[in-house]
Amino acid sequence: MNDREDLRRLRSEVCTANRALAEAKLAPLTWGNVSGISSRRDIIAIKPSGIAYEDLTPDDIPLVDLDGRVVEGRLRPSTDTATHCAIYRAWPHVGGVAHSHSPYATMFAQARRPIPCLGTTHADHFAGDVPVARQLTAEEVAAGYEEATGKVIVERFAQLDAMSIPGVLVAGHAPFTWGASARAALENAIALEAIAHMALGTMVGLASAIALEPHILAKHRARKYGADAYYGQRERRSP
Repeated sequence: MNDREDLRRLRSEVCTANRALAEAKLAPLTWGNVSGISSRRDIIAIKPSGIAYEDLTPDDIPLVDLDGRVVEGRLRPSTDTATHCAIYRAWPHVGGVAHSHSPYATMFAQARRPIPCLGTTHADHFAGDVPVARQLTAEEVAAGYEEATGKVIVERFAQLDAMSIPGVLVAGHAPFTWGASARAALENAIALEAIAHMALGTMVGLASAIALEPHILAKHRARKYGADAYYGQRERRSP
């Protein structure tokens, strides 16, 4: 595949993922975006700012470099582009990033509380609690809000494996997820919203919530992503 074919494929994949984000009801109005990075890791395709998802076509998807500068496209890229770029620069194994304002995950972000791992559904997708990144300082916001958002996300994972826990809650804001591709990032956003919904229901509806036992958590991760994984088909095992 040559570079032009790669970029056409990338634009199509990112367009489809953005439309699916809205169809999954994770991004009311235009409150979210999905991006993907080229195979050479030098070009990012991302949703254009403020454009309705149902109107998107692959040709509408802007292309930017790793510093967020537009290299191709007639529309202005998402205002969150600098956050996506920071994630790609920090983690070379990430091939796609999704940002949503899905209701239940956003509730945890607004409460500044991690989503606890209470059951096997959570463990299938996230190897432990989904963490909260710290709030930005006034100085960080003034210096570059979106870039600083990316930096605090990366900072929060200094002692965590970003591919085993492919998502984060930005304090007072909303979630970001990522994966090996734009589609994988979208799937992790869908999973994140589902586990946030279940966690909140468990915490509110019952007298107490019991953390999932570590050996059960480890088993569910290993059967899907471990060296001897046996969940699903061989080509679909990367988070």
